[in-house]
Amino acid sequence: MGLDTPPVLAVDALLDDPKTRIIVCCGSGGVGKTTTAAALGVRAAERGRKVVVLTIDPARRLAQSMGIASLDNTPRKVAGVSGDGGELHAMMLDMKRTFDEIVEAHADGERARAILANPFYQSLSAGFAGTQEYMAMEKLGQLRARDDWDLIVVDTPPSRSALDFLDAPKRLGSFLDGKFIRVLMAPAKVGGRAGMKFLNVGMSLMTGTLSKLMGASLLKDVQTFVAAMDTMFGGFRTRADATFRLLQAPGTAFLVVAAPEPDALREAAYFVERLAAERMPLAGLVLNRVHGSDAGQLSAERALAAAENLEDAGIVDQESGKAGLRDSDTGTSDTGIPGTGSPSADADAADVDDADADDADVDEITAGLLRLHAERMQVIAREQRTRDRFTSLHPEVAVAEVAALPGDVHDLAGLRAIGERLATGVPAGA
Repeated sequence: MGLDTPPVLAVDALLDDPKTRIIVCCGSGGVGKTTTAAALGVRAAERGRKVVVLTIDPARRLAQSMGIASLDNTPRKVAGVSGDGGELHAMMLDMKRTFDEIVEAHADGERARAILANPFYQSLSAGFAGTQEYMAMEKLGQLRARDDWDLIVVDTPPSRSALDFLDAPKRLGSFLDGKFIRVLMAPAKVGGRAGMKFLNVGMSLMTGTLSKLMGASLLKDVQTFVAAMDTMFGGFRTRADATFRLLQAPGTAFLVVAAPEPDALREAAYFVERLAAERMPLAGLVLNRVHGSDAGQLSAERALAAAENLEDAGIVDQESGKAGLRDSDTGTSDTGIPGTGSPSADADAADVDDADADDADVDEITAGLLRLHAERMQVIAREQRTRDRFTSLHPEVAVAEVAALPGDVHDLAGLRAIGERLATGVPAGA
């Protein structure tokens, strides 16, 4: 253990608390957020909760681990997971489909069709920076409003930065409120002949410049999109604000997921500080893929020293053994020519050679294992120092350490094993 031992994250108490309605697993990419979210969902369902896990992972690992052929924008029940009335459903965010559903729900039929067919909308809904994170929050708001589940577990998008999930609504709102959009909306807002006059006179220079930069066809698509979406822009901001307040509510718990690596824990520290600044409830840190050893009392230095002693001893023993054979009466004459001694002496010499070879092989294997152990202990020490740096900055953050598994998690049994380690704190190496 390090000098600063953090409080232990009580995972089962969090899952069992009926007041916990939303758990958000956040962190930088590649740290195991999807696996953590799925493992929490399985464990909560088998402890009696009605759970839906929302993943935004394009690799579809969640579907594979839960035995589902594929996931889409509709929650699907996971077979083989139940306990005390609990159920588990899973879904994967379809960013464009979620955007389409918003348009269809908040625009009349004719306007909705015009928006959905607009080329600029199709590009925006499929790949605008921040759209995936914004739609994840939209879908979370929809799931919470339905009230079909008493626990929603969210696996946040695999973004470059963990903060993208919190920044997306503000970023999209800034885009919708930006000067460019307001200029394009102005003719539609003025309306009638005044609007046409404004468009033909007041914007002639700007539209001419934009046409050169964007192309006349794209500019027309953008203007058409903005005119059609005008009445919906306020709705986007309103729902984003509502979801943001939902994330601040007491029933929400954030779990920051990280690996015991400097970059991942640095990102985790930024996220912890941001959550505190936004007054969002942090439950704790999940530290994934922590290495350990059952022979922790044997330090790296002692293991390396023992390996060197074995290797050095093997060289000395081999030389002394051969010298002994030359000087002994075991089948080699004073002239050094083998075979001039007795047959029994030759056989004894062969046995000695075989024994020496076996001992040398054992020593070589043992030295190799000692060096592997030394490397493992060095990794453990490095991870411990990295964790201690985080703990010294945030001693109040509870931590659950999950030991590194020998292989990937690809089924419900693996998810249950992760859930057990999360909840009971199985030490690394066990």
